Amino acid sequence: MLTLIWHLSSFANDLLQRYAPTNRLIWFLRRRENLRYGVPAMLLSIPYLLIARGALALIEVGAPEWLYLVFILCIWNAIKFLVWGPVSLLYLAKARFREAKRVSASRTRQPSQDQRTG
Repeated sequence: MLTLIWHLSSFANDLLQRYAPTNRLIWFLRRRENLRYGVPAMLLSIPYLLIARGALALIEVGAPEWLYLVFILCIWNAIKFLVWGPVSLLYLAKARFREAKRVSASRTRQPSQDQRTG
């Protein structure tokens, strides 16, 4: 039974990581050339929070309770984008540090002009 649950949860995780739009966007933003868009991507949490508030308001006036799933999904996606902003800055700083380290290492390995001509 535990094996079945494990495989089903693994399948669900794989399915969501591949096809859920927010996960695809986060993976797109994780590329080195797109890390600079991490902080503006935090603004995507605003519509999710508004949709979550709307779903909660509908539930309060008597709408079906399955809207709690919409509420939870929107809150989760808003949190993902809010957290991604600072995390992307850390990834960007790490990438720039590595690039600067490579550039300085390549400068020290190259022989100077006097050694090449002599």
